[in-house]
Amino acid sequence: MIIERVKTDFSQKFGDHFRLFAAPGRLNIIGEHTDYNNGFVLPAAIDKKVYLAIRPTGDHMATIYAIDLNETVSFDVNKHQDQLPQWAKYPFGVIKEMQKARLEPQGFTAVFSGDIPAGAGLSSSAALESVFAVAINTIFGLGVDKLKMAHICQMAEHHYAGVKCGIMDQFASIFGKKDHAIRLDCQTLEFEYFPINTGDHSLFLADTRVKHSLASSEYNIRRMECEKGIQLISNHLPHARSLRDLSPEKIKPFKTELGSPVFERCEYVTEENDRVLKSCEAMEKGDFRKLGEMMFGSHEGLSLKYNVSCPELDLLVKTAKSLPGVLGSRMMGGGFGGCTINLVENSAMEDVKTALDHSYLKQFGKSPVFYNVCISDGAGEI
Repeated sequence: MIIERVKTDFSQKFGDHFRLFAAPGRLNIIGEHTDYNNGFVLPAAIDKKVYLAIRPTGDHMATIYAIDLNETVSFDVNKHQDQLPQWAKYPFGVIKEMQKARLEPQGFTAVFSGDIPAGAGLSSSAALESVFAVAINTIFGLGVDKLKMAHICQMAEHHYAGVKCGIMDQFASIFGKKDHAIRLDCQTLEFEYFPINTGDHSLFLADTRVKHSLASSEYNIRRMECEKGIQLISNHLPHARSLRDLSPEKIKPFKTELGSPVFERCEYVTEENDRVLKSCEAMEKGDFRKLGEMMFGSHEGLSLKYNVSCPELDLLVKTAKSLPGVLGSRMMGGGFGGCTINLVENSAMEDVKTALDHSYLKQFGKSPVFYNVCISDGAGEI
C-alpha cells in the first residue's frame, strides 16, 4: 500500500517522527480550457492521490525523496535554485510563492509517492503542489486559507513549471468534497458543490496511454489566441473583460475581424461555458441524458474548434458514442492525449470497456487503461 511505503521509507531515511498528508488528482466532468478564460468549470477530486510524510528540521534546508523516481533533492529554502529536476520545481515553486506572500516556511525532510497516473490528465502536478502547500502551511502554522493556497499552487506552476494554467486543478485538489462536483466560477472564484448521485450510471476514465509532445506548447498558444480574441472584441464591447462575459451570439459579428483560428477558439469557449451551466441544471434534475449530450458537445468543440484532441482521443469518443448504454463521452484535460471521461449505464459498463478495448487495439496496436474512480475529499492531513 502506498501510504505504508511512504511511512516506511521516511522512517528508514529520516527517522520515525513525521506527519502524513494527501492531496487528490481531479477529473473534470465538463468545462475544458474555460478556466483561464474566467469561465465555468465542473471538476471533482478523485481517490487517486499524492501521499507525503514530512517533518520540520529546524533549519533552512529542505530534503525531498521521490519514491517513484528514486531521486532525492536538497536545497536551501531561502536561496534560488536553477538546477532542479522537473518534479522538484513544484514543491520549490510553492515555497518561493509562499515567500513572495511574506510567509516564512522553514526547512524540512519529506518523502512522497502517489497513484495518480502521470500524463493521464488527472492533474498529478496540482496534487503535488497542493500536498506540499497544505503540509507546509500546517507544520509551520502559516495560517494560509484554502483559496490563498490554491493561488500559491497556481503561481508555482506558472513561474516554475512554465505552464500558464488556470486555477481549476489546484482549486479542485484543495477544495474537493466527497461525492460532490464543484461548479467554480473562475472569474469571481465563487463556487457551489453539486452532489454526484449518478444512480444507475457511473463515470469511468479511458486512458489513451499517449501524451503528444506538443501538449504544453499548444496549451500556451491556445491561451494567447483567446487573449488576442478578447482584446479585439473589447475594442467594440468595452464591458467584455474576458470570454466569460460573452455569449456565442455576441462574438458572431466579429468572425471576419477575428479570423481563423481565433474566432473558433473564442466560439468554443463561450459555448463550453453554456454547456457547464446546462450540465449543472441537468445534474440537479437527475437528467443524465442531457448531461451526456453536453459531454459529447464538449468533445466535438474541443476537437473541431479548439483543436486540442488527437486521433486516439477521437477514436475512443467516436466508439463510445456508437455503443448502447453510453450517455456521454469526451476528452478531458489539456488535450493531445490523456483520458476520456465516460458516462455509462452500470449494466453496460463491461461491454463498453470491451468494445473500446477492441476498437483501440485494432487501430493503435495497444489497449487503453480504464480507471474506475470515486469522488473524494480535498487535500489534508491523514
